[in-house]
Amino acid sequence: MRKKIVAGNWKMNLLPEEGKKLTSEIVNMAGDEVPNDVTLVICPPYTHLESVQKLTGDQEKVFLGAQNCHTEESGAYTGEISVPMLKAIGTSYVIIGHSERREYFSETDEFLAKKTDKLLSAGLTPIFCCGESLEQREGGKYVSFVTNQISNSLFHLSEDEIKKVVIAYEPIWAIGTGLTASPEQAQEMHEAIRKHLAEKYNADVANSISILYGGSCKPGNAKELFACEDVDGGLIGGASLKSRDFVDIAKSY
Repeated sequence: MRKKIVAGNWKMNLLPEEGKKLTSEIVNMAGDEVPNDVTLVICPPYTHLESVQKLTGDQEKVFLGAQNCHTEESGAYTGEISVPMLKAIGTSYVIIGHSERREYFSETDEFLAKKTDKLLSAGLTPIFCCGESLEQREGGKYVSFVTNQISNSLFHLSEDEIKKVVIAYEPIWAIGTGLTASPEQAQEMHEAIRKHLAEKYNADVANSISILYGGSCKPGNAKELFACEDVDGGLIGGASLKSRDFVDIAKSY
């Protein structure tokens, strides 16, 4: 059975004390309200990682994630943070390839392949983001664009390695816009991604990989999205900044 995951990407929001308060609320609610087969991941800014870890470290439902990492273990990379640093403070998951990183920091598929390798070698789980723009969707090229992102960054991996990756489909046109992919649109893309994985590897491998939906997922639409056969959870942005909304999304299974 594929793991059900609801990951919160706080982006560049909240001060440390606010982050601790939000984390405490989520951990307390999750214990009683979130189904045992659903994994929650909190991905705060770097300045919050240690304080969030202290609040999540003693239980098995909420895990610490980071929003990015560098490909090198150390060196003259001002402003960057390495995978060993993240692992040392208890990080379990790391988001890579988010559309904002691709757009604002010119991250390429090849660079993300290196990040994937570094994370897997350290025993951390990559949450690999992929998705198309509105122009690509309206031009009918959205499936090939997204599957090419996956091929370029992930298809050098072995079967055992690819099974340790979480994929997050995030239609760029639905991030922070209030627009949301319909359940039919989400299922179409998730099914296409899984088929693409099966063609490269095999059906068993493809069916073992969790594929999350990210793009204005909130309590009001999560149940419909999560009911789709190939949607295994969500990568949540704005709604992850409110404990009630985040937990309600996780309860939508």
